[in-house]
Amino acid sequence: MSKNYKQIAQDVVAGVGGAENIKNLYHCQTRLRFTLADESKADKDGLEKLDAVKKVILNGGVYQVVIGTDVAEVFDAIQPLLPNQPAAQADTAPAQKKSAFERVIDFVAGVFQPIIPALSGAGMLKALLALLVVFKLVDSTSQTYAIFNFFADAVFYFLPILLAFTEAQKLKCNPILAAAVAGIMMHPNWGAMVAAGEPVRFFDLIPFHLVSYTGTVIPIILVVFVQAYVEKALNRIIPKSVNLVFVPMLTFLVMGTLALAVLGPIGSVVGEYLALVFNFLAENASWAPAVLIGGLLPLMVMFGLHNGVAPLGVMQMAELGYDSIFGPGCVCSNIAQGVAALVVSLRTKNTKERQVATSGGITALMGITEPVLYGVNLPKKYPLIAAMIGGACGGLYAGLTHTHRFATGSSGLPAILLYIGDDTMMYFYNIIIALVITAVVTAIVTYILSLKFEKTEEN
Repeated sequence: MSKNYKQIAQDVVAGVGGAENIKNLYHCQTRLRFTLADESKADKDGLEKLDAVKKVILNGGVYQVVIGTDVAEVFDAIQPLLPNQPAAQADTAPAQKKSAFERVIDFVAGVFQPIIPALSGAGMLKALLALLVVFKLVDSTSQTYAIFNFFADAVFYFLPILLAFTEAQKLKCNPILAAAVAGIMMHPNWGAMVAAGEPVRFFDLIPFHLVSYTGTVIPIILVVFVQAYVEKALNRIIPKSVNLVFVPMLTFLVMGTLALAVLGPIGSVVGEYLALVFNFLAENASWAPAVLIGGLLPLMVMFGLHNGVAPLGVMQMAELGYDSIFGPGCVCSNIAQGVAALVVSLRTKNTKERQVATSGGITALMGITEPVLYGVNLPKKYPLIAAMIGGACGGLYAGLTHTHRFATGSSGLPAILLYIGDDTMMYFYNIIIALVITAVVTAIVTYILSLKFEKTEEN
C-alpha cells in the first residue's frame, strides 16, 4: 500500500511548529534535519505518535525527525509547504545556544554528509571493479580497467573541490568561489611544479611549499574556513556597485596565495600527523577502533556522535588508501542490529511488532539501522544490548586481523565487496568471518535475553 507522503509532510510540518517556524531543512539517509526559529513551538510527543516518525532527537541545535528509508520522499513533499522566508525575518529568530562540542559535530556533519552519496557510489564502483578482476572478466592492464578505475577514483581525486563546496555552504560563503580556490590548489600546472621539485616563489618573494593537494581533506577545510572570513570582510568593504567583480578577484588572489604559501602546507602537516596516529593504532591497538565502533555505534547514532567519527574513515582513506577506523566496526554493528531485530521477529507474538522487526531488520542488514533502532531495539532494550555485544565481538576479530576496506560506501552486507582490493582477498575473508561471529553472538545473546525480558514483561 502506497504512503500518503503529502499528508505525512503536513503532519510533520505542523508538529515542528508550522512552516513559519522552519528556518532551514535538509535530510540525510534517514532523518529530516530542521533548524527551527523557536523549538518550544515543536510538539515532540505529537510527532513521535505519527506512524511515519520513528524518533525525534534534538542534537547540536538541530531538530532531527527520524523517518527511515522514506525520508527523501517526505522531504520532497515538505518543500512546497515552505514559503520563502525574508532574510530579515529569519535573522530575528532567537539563536540556539550550542556547546563547543555540539558546534564541532554540527560542522563536521554539515561538511561531510552531503558528499556521502558520491563516496558511496564511487566505493561500490571500486568494489565492482575488484570483483571483475577477481573473476578475470577485466584485465588490470587493459584500457577498460583504467577507464573504470578513474570513474571510481574521480570522487576521491577531486575530493577537495567537493569538500570546499559543502563547507562553504555550511559557513555561508560562496560555494562556487570556494570550489574554484580548491581548483587552484589542484591545477595541473601546480602539480607540474610540485613534480619538478624546484623552489617556487610568488613575485619572487612569497615561497610556495611544494605539496600536492589532490585527494586531501585537512588542507581544504582550513582554507575554506579562512576564506569564509576573508570573503565576508571583502563584501563589507567593497562597494556594492563593483562587488561582483572585485570580491571574486581579490578572493582568488588572497586565498590562492594563503592556500599555497601557508594554510595548505599547515593542513598537509596536520594530515601527516593524522596518518602517524592511524598507523600507530593499526600497529599497536588495531582492535580498539573496531571494538569501540562495533559496540558503541548505536549509542553514537542516538546522540549524533557518529557524524563526528565517520569522517575519520574518509580522512584515513585520503591519507593511507584504506579505512580501518570506522568501516569494519560500523558494518559489524549494523549487521548485529539487523540480526537482533530478526530474532525478535521470530520470538514476538505481536503481529505489528513482528512486521516492524522483520522489515527493519532486513533494512539494517543493508546498512540503514535507525528504523529498527528506534522502532524495535531501543524500546525493547534487550535486542540493543545483544547487538552491542555482538557488534563488539565481530569488531574485535576484524581489529585483531587488521581488516580494512579500500573504499567508502554502504555499511551493510553489500559493503563486504569494499574489502576486496590491494591484490588480496584476505580482508574480504576476514570481514565475512567477523560478520559471522557478529551474527552468531548477537542471535544467541538476543535469544537468551529474550527469555528473561519477556518473562519479566509477562509478570
